[in-house]
Amino acid sequence: MKGLDLSGIRKMFELAGKDAISFGIGEPDLDPPARAIAAYEQALRSGQNKYCPSAGIEELRVALAAQARTYWPEAQARHVVVTAGSLNGLLSTMLCFLNPGDEILVPDPGFVAYDAHPRIAGARPVPYPVRAETAFCPRPEDIAERITPKTKAIVVNSPSNPTGGVLTEAAADGIAEVAEDKGLLVISDEAYDRFSYDAPHVSMLGRAKDLIYLNTFSKTYAMTGWRLGWIVASGTHAEVLRRMNYQMVASPPTPTQYAALAALEGPQDDVARMVAMFKQRRDLMVRRLQGLPHVRVVPPRGAFYVFPRLDLPGGDEAIAHEILKRGLVTIPGSSFGPGGAGHLRLSYALPSERITQGMDILEQFLRDH
Repeated sequence: MKGLDLSGIRKMFELAGKDAISFGIGEPDLDPPARAIAAYEQALRSGQNKYCPSAGIEELRVALAAQARTYWPEAQARHVVVTAGSLNGLLSTMLCFLNPGDEILVPDPGFVAYDAHPRIAGARPVPYPVRAETAFCPRPEDIAERITPKTKAIVVNSPSNPTGGVLTEAAADGIAEVAEDKGLLVISDEAYDRFSYDAPHVSMLGRAKDLIYLNTFSKTYAMTGWRLGWIVASGTHAEVLRRMNYQMVASPPTPTQYAALAALEGPQDDVARMVAMFKQRRDLMVRRLQGLPHVRVVPPRGAFYVFPRLDLPGGDEAIAHEILKRGLVTIPGSSFGPGGAGHLRLSYALPSERITQGMDILEQFLRDH
């Protein structure tokens, strides 16, 4: 823990005043579906308050396997492990499959846990670039040239936090080919899969043969505080992860799983409405950014973040602190790796009127410079 600092995201939140407008929010500004809340209450009142199997309740694993068959026809309940959030699943994966001295390829810029979790396992994260020139879609050749005899796995994240970049079919196929050729495990974080705005989501499920797929109920169903995610794993990996799940949490929270099952199996029109609303917010934020001085922006194709580059002196962390003094929370891009230097991560998971107010603050800051 001595080598792991508090993330730049949390630092900015702790410095923010209570009335600040936050573009740092990494969660939907909505409540979970009413049917999920009702199912949660029903589960609590009907006695579903005990330990469950370490891999999760059978009904939920069956439903998640059915969903996974959209991309991977072989998926069965035995391939699914329900976790206490996808971060739990990510750390479990690192602890199960990385040994001290191993290397793992991670996106740069990329989510902060991709650097921290391998280090906890004693492994070395090796960054591969995701560039604005490719709309933050990773290039298989950039991954391939960083593979060494110590490389054990590749982390892929699409849609991406923090960039909003998404995988193309060609890039996903290319990464799968590199991984198979070199005998590497692919760890695919697809937490924002439903937030793909301009084209259907491209999954690594059904492409990479040696795969750990991570997802969560947090984003799609606005259940961030409920802490529930899942893994779909090829081969015998699910059994290994089930054993690690027992060591970490004994079992995922039982009543929450019944609520998640209701969300998953019920009508999905509320999800469609949320995604449409977020697309409108994305377009609003991008329009405002495109008209500002000192800003270069790639319109994000997924998730709910914009990752503009600010061509100003002083570095992104200093810029974020100066903006914070004006009442707007942004996240320095360097929090997500060296490749994020000079950028800010801006979340549009807040109402349009608050986005407009925040963009007014940012615009005035930039025009003052």
